[in-house]
Amino acid sequence: MRKFSLVEFSVEHPKLVVVMSVLVTMLFLTQFPKMRTDTNPKNMLPATSDVRVWNDEVEKTFSLYEDMIALGIVNEKGILNKDTLASIQRITDEVLKIKGVAARDVSSFTTIDNVTSENQTLTVAPLMTKVPEDTIGIEHLKKMLYDNPLFINRIISKDGKTTAIYIPLEKGANGKEIADRIREIVKKEKGDEKYYIAGDPVARDTFGAEMFKLMAIFAPIAGMVMLFVRYLMFKDLFLSITLMMDAMIAIVWSMGLLIGLGFPIHIMSSMAPVFLMAIATDSMHIFNEFYFRYRETRDKKKAIIETMRAVSRPVRNTALATAAGFAVLLFMNIIPVRVFGGLVAFGTIALRILSFSFIPAMFTFVKDEKIEKIAHAEDIGTDRTSQFLKKLAGIGTHKPALTVAIGVVLVLIAVIGIAKTKVNNNLVEWFKKGSDVRVSDTVINQALGGTSLGYVVAIAKADDYIKTPEAMRYIDGLQRHLEKLSVVGKTTSVVDYVKRINRVLHDDDPKYDVVPETEEMIGQYIFVFSMSAKPSDLDNVVDYPFKHANIWVQLKTWDAKAMQNVISAVDEYKKANQSPMEMKPAGIAYFNLVWNHEVLWDMVKGFILALLAVFAILAYDFRSIKWAIVGYMPLLFTILLIYGVFGFIGKDFDMPISVLSCLSLGMAVDFAIHFVSRFRQRLVETEGKESIAEALHWTAARPGKGIVRNAVLFAASFAVMLFAPLTPYITVGAFIVSMMLLSAIMTIIYLPALIMLTQGWLFKES
Repeated sequence: MRKFSLVEFSVEHPKLVVVMSVLVTMLFLTQFPKMRTDTNPKNMLPATSDVRVWNDEVEKTFSLYEDMIALGIVNEKGILNKDTLASIQRITDEVLKIKGVAARDVSSFTTIDNVTSENQTLTVAPLMTKVPEDTIGIEHLKKMLYDNPLFINRIISKDGKTTAIYIPLEKGANGKEIADRIREIVKKEKGDEKYYIAGDPVARDTFGAEMFKLMAIFAPIAGMVMLFVRYLMFKDLFLSITLMMDAMIAIVWSMGLLIGLGFPIHIMSSMAPVFLMAIATDSMHIFNEFYFRYRETRDKKKAIIETMRAVSRPVRNTALATAAGFAVLLFMNIIPVRVFGGLVAFGTIALRILSFSFIPAMFTFVKDEKIEKIAHAEDIGTDRTSQFLKKLAGIGTHKPALTVAIGVVLVLIAVIGIAKTKVNNNLVEWFKKGSDVRVSDTVINQALGGTSLGYVVAIAKADDYIKTPEAMRYIDGLQRHLEKLSVVGKTTSVVDYVKRINRVLHDDDPKYDVVPETEEMIGQYIFVFSMSAKPSDLDNVVDYPFKHANIWVQLKTWDAKAMQNVISAVDEYKKANQSPMEMKPAGIAYFNLVWNHEVLWDMVKGFILALLAVFAILAYDFRSIKWAIVGYMPLLFTILLIYGVFGFIGKDFDMPISVLSCLSLGMAVDFAIHFVSRFRQRLVETEGKESIAEALHWTAARPGKGIVRNAVLFAASFAVMLFAPLTPYITVGAFIVSMMLLSAIMTIIYLPALIMLTQGWLFKES
């Protein structure tokens, strides 16, 4: 019984194959209306993860909100004037009406409580109930602001030029939508003030919105560039479109499956179409070989079948290697990482199925005259590109020792660069320097305490311990220790309220700006304060069994390592100062640190597993450990060189870079598999009539042309991402362009050198 061949079936029934491909694509497209997005980094970790459970517990204990927006208001002449204060009042009133804003806990001049005393009686009232009418009123307001340490660097900068309105959001509110509504409100104000909107929900939700705009804009642009470059290579519009359709169909299948299974699109999975477009260019080897085969056979169907027989093994195994590189992510801990890995692995398999069905079927529709015209130029004896590639391969074949030695030196230098790499993540820096999100964050961080918020929770073993002078002084000392860090702009705790009350009840004497001597006095102060203050004032910093206290830590950067510095400082303080209290970090800054660590190291673990899987596939494909080692070298060299450069230029190892590590594996090994497979195939076909050097030159000139076409095609199309407004996309563009070109060069020059240098070892078994 004759073995079924998908290629032959597709050539014999091209219309059926195309119709079936379109119908399946339409089926997956029906899932797209169900698409939903999730840009909340909190959901990058399982709901049962320790950090999420702990953060939820802290938010519940201290009545905290998950998200907060900071509206910075700057007036270079000073904000303490009648007009600016009136603007602050109007803006606050309008902000309180926005749906999704937790109105009762908005902090502004008109809503924040001030602690004063009159006739030895504690008074807690809003700082500014109405705008001062004259200079005396403004001076009084200024005195209240600067006499209260709770306000400085929170709602008033030291130079008096900046204030901020802190706007907590209800659960599920969209940060970008609320930020846009705030922008509409401040546009109505006419004056010297400048407004800056910052905070994690603004950056996160703005990035999500921009991310999908870029998917809609840059994917088609990259596709059009790919189409144009492909047309320049083969002068055939129909087959150029076919190559694009191959990629588009696989993307629709993959994203349709993701949506159909009920998964939201995270930041990571949004990059899957980009990766699949990269992987789809492997079909260039089919196009490249087809024209050579047609030139030799002058029979279209025969040329298609012979082409697929010649390239089927390397095409199949490059797909297997790429799919394996991403499939290992299915075994990671982070759900979006697993989804991303499975998504790209599925898309890769879909692309290879299309390569053996859809592409051969589409070849049959091309007129022979067009193929004849293109094939005429495919002569490795006269073609300039083929001749140039022969010369490049000649560098490695004629001077193998020198070529390998130069490569080793470059790798050693790259290792030094990699040693300089720092693991970090900063969502705000995913925007360009001139973007509104980044400018706003920078301005507010420079003037005030900071837009990134972390907590340090003090946990006592017994109720009421937090009210003791020992506990209060310990927390106070820890705050002062943390404020020495350059990344910390301000800290706030229940101790600050107690010290403030102690001072105002002693005629505002600065020497009483200390923790009271007795637990009874502290308890009395807290009780009196709680009778007049907003519930959130105390709720946010202490619980009522007085077993937990919350230190607010405002950070001047969203760098994940900033919170690590805070944790290290806490540990340092604990070693120097013993206490029965436990200190635990929490908050969005802490979550970002854990998320950063978990996701990045998950990707690193996946990358290491993928390295092992790819090596196993190479060994299986080549049926030789020796050839697997040689084929592995260009892959390792490419990865080491690129990451070495990132280390030297100071680029942090962040999420986009970690995600690209898996793609680099699949793409870098692609060229090596094609080169080695076709080289060994050539040796068998010529039955020893060609020398190893001659076979290497032929491989560089013919299959090597497909390698270079693949690299140039994809590098050109993804160069457009260098102009994206989001830095992760710029990183993706720069990484892929450099990786594709470097991989091709390493394969054409370095692989022949390795083969020539180790030929006695490689061919010993033959």
